[in-house]
This record gives sequence, structure tokens and C-alpha cells, in this order.
Amino acid sequence: MIPLLTGIDRDHGLRSGLTGYLAAVSAAVGVGEESCTVDLDAPASAYIALDVRLPRHPGRDMALLWDERHGWAFAMETHSGEDLLVMAYLGGELVPSPSRVRRFVAAIRSAGGPSGEPVPPDLRGDRGELLDRLRRHCRVFPYLSRMG
Repeated sequence: MIPLLTGIDRDHGLRSGLTGYLAAVSAAVGVGEESCTVDLDAPASAYIALDVRLPRHPGRDMALLWDERHGWAFAMETHSGEDLLVMAYLGGELVPSPSRVRRFVAAIRSAGGPSGEPVPPDLRGDRGELLDRLRRHCRVFPYLSRMG
């Protein structure tokens, strides 16, 4: 017997949903898909380079980070190539609408930076819930549809 839903199917669902979601979020914050990376290992995570500078940190690049534990975070690149410095978390839900993420970035930008210390929310659920939330963003990969 072969299970109907294999690990390969789940990985494909996660990849197509998450990459589609990242494409929608990157468009909402005004950058192209070339600004995005994704890591499907557990916990799944993503990165979007932003075209944003903050007055308090004029020489630093900013980015959005997402992972399946904490959702979206606004972060600052370091000069040393180490991990990014998280400045604020969006919170609320794991897969918010792209327009909500855009408002999060706009609020930080208009304030000149976040206020207070970032506290990571615990938004994790199981992978099945995450796949359900990402399903509406699924992308079809043309090279896969030609197979078979």
C-alpha cells in the first residue's frame, strides 16, 4: 500500500503555496520576486529584501523575515554578515494578507523605525494548518505540469 498523501506531496504543496504567498507579499511591499528566498526545512522560513532605509540606520539594508513559528518580522541587515537583527514582529496570524504586511512595513517606515523591543509571538500550528492557509496562494509550476 502507498499512502495517498506522501511527503513529496506535502513538500510540493508547501513550496507552491509559500512561493506564491511570497510573490504576493513581495509585490505588495514593492519589490520583485528576485528579492525573495525560501527555505522549506522545518521550520519553513522566507526572506524578502526590502527597498527601505530608515533614518536611524541610513547605511543598513532592511528585510522581511517569515517563519512558521513567528510569522513576519521586520529586520535589519548587519555589516558583519551575521544573522539579521529583528526589529519588530507583525504578530496576529501566521499567514496575514499581503496588504496587512504592506501596512506593517509602511507603519515602521513612516515612524522612522519600530518602537519597543521585539517580542516573538508563538504562532505555530501543525503543517496541515499551514498548508491550508497557503493553499489560496498556490502556484503552478509549468515544468511539473508538462511531466507525466
